[in-house]
Amino acid sequence: MALMPVAEAYAAILKDVKALPEETAALTDAFHRTLSRDIAALRTQPPAAMSAMDGYAVHAADAVPGARLKVIGEVAAGRPFNETVHAGQAARIFTGGVMPDGADTVVIQEDATRDGDFVIVNAAIAAGRNVRAAGIDFREGDMLLPRGTLLSDRSVALAAGMNHPRLPVHRRPRVAILATGDELVAPGATPGPGQIISSNVFALTALVRSEGAEPIDLGVARDTLEATSSSIRRARDLGVDVLVTTGGASVGDHDYVQEALRAEGVDIAFWKIALRPGKPMMHGRLKSMRVLGLPGNPVSSYICAFVFLVPLIRALSGRTQIDHVAERAVLGHDLPANDKRQDYLRARAAPGPDGLPVASSVGAQDSSLVANLAAANVLIVRPPFAPAAPAGSPCTILRLPR
Repeated sequence: MALMPVAEAYAAILKDVKALPEETAALTDAFHRTLSRDIAALRTQPPAAMSAMDGYAVHAADAVPGARLKVIGEVAAGRPFNETVHAGQAARIFTGGVMPDGADTVVIQEDATRDGDFVIVNAAIAAGRNVRAAGIDFREGDMLLPRGTLLSDRSVALAAGMNHPRLPVHRRPRVAILATGDELVAPGATPGPGQIISSNVFALTALVRSEGAEPIDLGVARDTLEATSSSIRRARDLGVDVLVTTGGASVGDHDYVQEALRAEGVDIAFWKIALRPGKPMMHGRLKSMRVLGLPGNPVSSYICAFVFLVPLIRALSGRTQIDHVAERAVLGHDLPANDKRQDYLRARAAPGPDGLPVASSVGAQDSSLVANLAAANVLIVRPPFAPAAPAGSPCTILRLPR
């Protein structure tokens, strides 16, 4: 079977993907969810002119050095003063207090001296200073959170200020993760002869969660057809949106993932792609469940998940920004010519003297080197058959999650 180009594999994985159905989430559960509708403000903020400082609310004409003003009342946040401030008068006011009628300026307390029932202005204050005008933040009806927004901590705060206790969001994608291999043991165990510590599931779980999806750990399937098939059936019965397998995707005598997927009715769209690292990757579907069969080597597994699984989760979540954002950079060292596979080189990017990042390889690019993967903060993307490139040449990078 010929190697499928990365762009074709990407298009196949995202073909006909639709955002998951809408549900309503309380603000406490809205973080990292995706809005399914435009959200407009239900109120004006602030609803009235308010003081931005502690001080005295006065007429601008009275805010001159030496002015002696009669203090007629006090205004605190949540306790408006219902009388009018006339010329020659002032109202003691605190931050967040509603400006009383007649006052349009606040003399901060550092620029005033209190003398019994009077206050003396010590500095000239321009009209409107230290006052937050009504609606300076937003007004009722302003559409501030568009459909497709991934809700950050700041946007959740904005929704609360807009007076929305609940928000319409897309259901979180449910992503089942299945590791395969007799050689895998859990962290903390003592590996026996030929065994290794399982790390892929932890990286994939963190990546899935960071994109706002719900990870489901299916454990480790041993290298038998029945064990692998049983885990696939479990994912199907759980009704997950995506099944991710890691390991067993090659053609060895103990690689059962492809055989098990086909036996359970998964329509395999492709197997083997022109990507380094990650050539033995599969994609298929079983009704509404999408399947990604990732390689077992930890770097290959992670890179394939980053390149393909992350955009799939974003599409299912209803996000408007699905693709990774490619950035321009320059190489920090020479690179040889590339072959027929698209390369994703683990690298570190640092600010360069001309404003562009300088990207330098973290070292050996073997697909088993987790330490080098952890040291990287970007991937240098090199297309198939890219010619040799000296240090200082332009390149394209993708930022890895922080």
